[in-house]
Amino acid sequence: MAELAVILVHSTSHAIAAERVLKRAGLEVKLVPTPRHLSSNCGSAVRIPARDGAVCEQLLQAAGVPVDRIELLSERKRGQEPFSEKGS
Repeated sequence: MAELAVILVHSTSHAIAAERVLKRAGLEVKLVPTPRHLSSNCGSAVRIPARDGAVCEQLLQAAGVPVDRIELLSERKRGQEPFSEKGS
């Protein structure tokens, strides 16, 4: 099974905007509830294949969609391996 990641944002409107930008770019994305073990800021996140993390980050930055961070998911709910974090 392919690794998945979630794009965490600060508001539902940002999650919807991210989904729209990434779908228009032809990427496989899905709007999902934010896993509580990762964040309690916003109830919505965008799930992506982990292999697309860097591309998604670039597309969203170019589109002006603010991203908190991108976290890897696994069956063990690990979430300790972000692609990037604001302020890093």
